[in-house]
Amino acid sequence: PSSYRDRRSEGAFGGGTRAFAPSGKPDAAAAAAAAELDGLPRFEKNFYVEVPAVAGMTAEEVEAYRRRREITVEGNDVPKPVRDFRDVGFPEYVLQEITKAGFTEPTPIQSQGWPMALKGRDLIGIAETGSGKTLAYLLPAIVHVNAQPILAPGDGPIVLVLAPTRELAVQIQQETTKFGASSKIKSTCIYGGVPKGPQVRDLQKG
Repeated sequence: PSSYRDRRSEGAFGGGTRAFAPSGKPDAAAAAAAAELDGLPRFEKNFYVEVPAVAGMTAEEVEAYRRRREITVEGNDVPKPVRDFRDVGFPEYVLQEITKAGFTEPTPIQSQGWPMALKGRDLIGIAETGSGKTLAYLLPAIVHVNAQPILAPGDGPIVLVLAPTRELAVQIQQETTKFGASSKIKSTCIYGGVPKGPQVRDLQKG
């Protein structure tokens, strides 16, 4: 798996990070900031392993599946869609939450979105209301959170979800609480119109 630090170390300078002022000379403050970045914990992004059932799909089978599920994709090196929850490679604690929720198969946005999100790829997903968009990013987010070092007070957050309305933000947190319960993930919902003290304390506690 790649990380931010890995990508930065592959530059033209042959590894490590160097900082230069506009004059082209090393800048002490920028160099100190770069050194601080180099000291940060490794942040893994790619947790997707393509199972044989997915890897064995031919291009024709992938196209037929996407056509049947009305999935349209754009971009380079787009992963094949998954047809079953166990094809995703989710940890058992995530699969248990899916089973408890009574779901039988991934929705189209989940089928194509989960492999991309678990690989740490940038993703824009468009689907109608009730299509499972929230879990399309939330379950991979839970996997990403649990794979990172435990946060100290004042650190974080690891995942930030922006929602256009308070009602939607509250709904997203409810889903986060439900599906993150087995892994003891903590979350909070931040919005205006209420006292900020409890929200600030939630963020400070991590």
